[in-house]
Amino acid sequence: MNSIGFLVSTLFDLYIMVVLLRIWLQWARADFYNPFSQFIVKATQPVVGPLRRIIPSIGSLDVATLLFAYILSMGKFILLQLVLGGGFMFTPEYFWIGALSLLKAAGGLLFWVLLLRAILSWVSQGRSPVEYVMHQLTEPLTAPIRRIIPAMGGLDLSVLVLFLGLQFANFLIGDVVGPIWFQL
Repeated sequence: MNSIGFLVSTLFDLYIMVVLLRIWLQWARADFYNPFSQFIVKATQPVVGPLRRIIPSIGSLDVATLLFAYILSMGKFILLQLVLGGGFMFTPEYFWIGALSLLKAAGGLLFWVLLLRAILSWVSQGRSPVEYVMHQLTEPLTAPIRRIIPAMGGLDLSVLVLFLGLQFANFLIGDVVGPIWFQL
């Protein structure tokens, strides 16, 4: 049963990251016509489109898409409980687990986008449409760090500082929330 649990968890995590990436693309006002952005929109549009007609945005925050990501996060644990044979009984803890899982998925997404941006900067040297979107997404986070810590010898340390900050935040939240944080 562990293999089925792994598969369910991985598929949910990947799609949650795609949904969160849609929110991030809208927030950062990334290039909508970029092929990578179009993939994200097309992968989420069947569910998010009808939800957006019902639930309005608040400023630049797409509440419908955020709610969909939250429901997916809660649904992941409900389905895992059913698949792994533990039975199912809905409790209020699912609301907290869904929120914590969504927060951890957002941190994981930030990590992977930063890592992909760093790797693409070495390989494609600005010619990839994916790298362009990764730059648009991460530049608001790296630019303030770059003002404090300038590039040394052509090496940009802002991504490394963000990695350290993410790791610190991960351990800090784990200390506050408890061991369940590391099991999400």
